[in-house]
Amino acid sequence: MCSTGFVRSLGFALLPLAVCCIVANLLLFFPELKIQYVQQDKLSRLVWFMMGIGGGGVLMFLPAGVFISLGKCTGCCWNESFVMCGSVTAALVGLAGSGYCFVISAMAMLEGPRCECATTLVWSYPFANDGGRYLFEQETWSKCSNPVSIVEWNVTLLSILLGLSGLEFIICFLQVINGLVTAVCRPCCYKQDYTLNA
Repeated sequence: MCSTGFVRSLGFALLPLAVCCIVANLLLFFPELKIQYVQQDKLSRLVWFMMGIGGGGVLMFLPAGVFISLGKCTGCCWNESFVMCGSVTAALVGLAGSGYCFVISAMAMLEGPRCECATTLVWSYPFANDGGRYLFEQETWSKCSNPVSIVEWNVTLLSILLGLSGLEFIICFLQVINGLVTAVCRPCCYKQDYTLNA
């Protein structure tokens, strides 16, 4: 059975995930869909790590492109094994990118957004020291007065990034396993074919 068809399907699955990661990360730069917070440098510091644009986005186009370009099996066991080894390398790059996106998004979620505190009117991280408990205590979200609904905005987009990068990680991990198994086992198929034809 030819395994490159499976790999190509993984590549096509990665493309929309990467695009969605880029969009979600871009939206983090524009709370209330306004540009003023970027201009005034009042965004959360971890947003600038561009985990969705770089790690879960642009970097994922490499494994996606490699997976999709594998093409159809040519019937040559050794050729397929060589190609699969290349796809494993690309998958490892994908693991690094999606892992980076997941870790930074989780850190940003735990830290909470930077906002103008409703009581002091000072821009700070009011949830930075509560270990993420604010996520389960929605009554505390009113600590942030500006940007409006910034906690909901960040939590929603970061949750999306966590979910998308998790899926990307699983897809790339599947290809690592698939590629290694193919690279190791396909030469055995070649030997069996040679024996039968001898």
